[in-house]
Parts: sequence; structure tokens; C-alpha cells
Amino acid sequence: MRKNIRIPALALAGALALTTLTACANDAASSGGSAGSDDAAGSGTTAGSGAPAGKATKVKIMVGGLDKVIYMPAMLSQRLGYFKAEGLDVTLLSEPAGVDATTALVAGQVQGAVGFYDHTLDLQTKGKHVESVVQFSQAPGEVEVVSTKAAGDIASAKDFKGKHLGITGLGSSTDFLTKYLAVQGGLKVSDITPVAVGAGATFIAALQHGSIQAGMTTDPTVAQILDKGAGKVLYDMRTPDGSRQALGGLYPSSSLYMNTAWVNGHKDTVQKLANAFVKTLNWMSTHTPEEIAAKMPADYAQGGAQLYAASIKATLPMFTADGVMPADGPATVERVLKAFNPNLRNATVDLGQTYTTEFVKNVR
Repeated sequence: MRKNIRIPALALAGALALTTLTACANDAASSGGSAGSDDAAGSGTTAGSGAPAGKATKVKIMVGGLDKVIYMPAMLSQRLGYFKAEGLDVTLLSEPAGVDATTALVAGQVQGAVGFYDHTLDLQTKGKHVESVVQFSQAPGEVEVVSTKAAGDIASAKDFKGKHLGITGLGSSTDFLTKYLAVQGGLKVSDITPVAVGAGATFIAALQHGSIQAGMTTDPTVAQILDKGAGKVLYDMRTPDGSRQALGGLYPSSSLYMNTAWVNGHKDTVQKLANAFVKTLNWMSTHTPEEIAAKMPADYAQGGAQLYAASIKATLPMFTADGVMPADGPATVERVLKAFNPNLRNATVDLGQTYTTEFVKNVR
């Protein structure tokens, strides 16, 4: 865990390509993003904080897919009113992949990002200091699915050679994990062709039309694929056991991460965010999938309420109840990334600077 030091903000490296963010608000609105009954300050005082609602602290958080179950704590915190209870006015924005959320964070467009923890290691090798402040999960929540048509040709990662494999985006965590599985299967990264197909309808269409023979995605997309008979599960990393089998250990993934310099300069705000998210994680651990689904925006249940609740049930085991980083998790992430990434393989990563438990352990 990092020490409490101030690190000056660094300039955005040219190696990290910026994406246009002008459509983010519209994207978020279509995904239930910046809208929500609990994010705007009302009259009177803010419950649980004693602060006037009009004085609420504004925070923007970019999420790598608001409707993905793996990032559910972001919207759920909003819907449960926990941000507002902390005196926060949180705007949730949405990008299709975690790498896009990371780009927005590093570019200074938002104060926080909800995406995979592994980006903090990758960024450190590029001179960026970003850290996980609330660790939502201890497993990737990802599933490698094979199309029904290609199921006879792909029995394991060793059969990925020459195949087109779906990922959310180039440089995304699905890209990282796909390359790791290929290398573990005895292949070279150059033996496979990653194809950025996003998630949801675009991923399913690519699988059905043969644009990809297999791919990595999350719920609710997984549940919809299985329901349509469009594919079958090859590797299931939605549980701690599934993570250990595929990756050799717990793999902390979805988290709230922020620029270290901003964290050090806004500790009160970060603590309030940690309070809200840990309360949400605890709430998730004590409620049924159906109760959780009922709190989420109705349009997230693309395959129907029953299928959506089933997708939440399948993914719930990945989440922590306290937001604390698993003790051996960072080392597993480093080992996985170094298996296929030459930049990381030849770099010394200070894992203690990639996360902190300071705030989650002080949640009141």
C-alpha cells in the first residue's frame, strides 16, 4: 500500500492516445449515466452529512460501461442515494471500455474512473501515477465465450491461433486477459487477432455473424449469448475459483481509481466516495440478485428482468464486501501482465503505489 505522499501531476504521454469525449454526456444519458434521481442536490440538508444540499461537492466519474454488471456499484451507489448522503453531487459518465475511462481520467476530464485495476500498473510504466482507492472485486468477472459455429474448433486457448477474438477495445483489460490466455496456451501474441467489438448487441452480432470466433465479455452480455444459443462458455472468471483456475490467483479488477496527486489533494472527498461505495458493496452482499436488479435502471435488463437477475447472480461472487484490495491480488495482476507485455516485463513496478486501503479502512 502506498505511503501518503504528494506526487506532482504529470503531463499526458503521447503513447496514451486520447479519445474524443464530446459525446460522453450523450452516451451516459443513453446508458442511464449522468441522469439519476439521487445525484442532484435538493433543498434542505443532505442526509447523513449535515451539509446543506446546495453545497454538495461535485465529482465526475467515468465508467467503462455503466450497464455492465462488473461495474454495477457505480450506478447502484447513485440509485441507493449513498453519494447524496455523503454530500456529493456525482455525475456518472459512460465509455464502452475501461481503457476509454482511463484515458478520460489521465486527460483530466474526470476526477475518477471505474474500470480494471490492472490499468494502474500499465500506466505506471508510462510515468502516470494512478491508484485504486476502492477495490470492488477480487476476480475479473470476465467470460471467454466461443461461438456455437466455432465450438468444435476451439476447446481451449491453444486453439486461438489464427482466430479473431472479440475484446471491448484495444488496450482494454479484455485485451490483456485474452493475450494472457493465448500465451498460457503456448501461443505468441502475434498468433491471434484481437477485434474491438465492444459489449452487448455489438459483441453478440459479431459472434453470430462470424466476425469473431470467440471473445471475452461480461454480464449481462454473457447471459444474453447463452439465452440466444449463440455461444458457450470456455473460461469463466466470474468467481474467485474461476480466477484461480484461469489466472493462477485472485485478480482484482473493477475498482474506483484516481490520479494519486488528486487523491492526496482531496482526501475528504475521496473518503466520502469510499464511504458510499463500501456501503453499496455491503448492501450488495446482503441482498438478493432480484432485489439488486430492482434498484437498477430498467433499460439495463435488455434480456428481461429474470435474465438480468440471473446475470447478477452469476457475477456477484466476484465482488468484495469491504472494498479492500486482496492481499495477493496485485502480485497476480503483475504476473499476468508481464507474461505477454514486454514493456511491463522489462519494468520495475512499485505495486504499493498502485492502490491504497487508507480510505476503505476508515469508512464510518
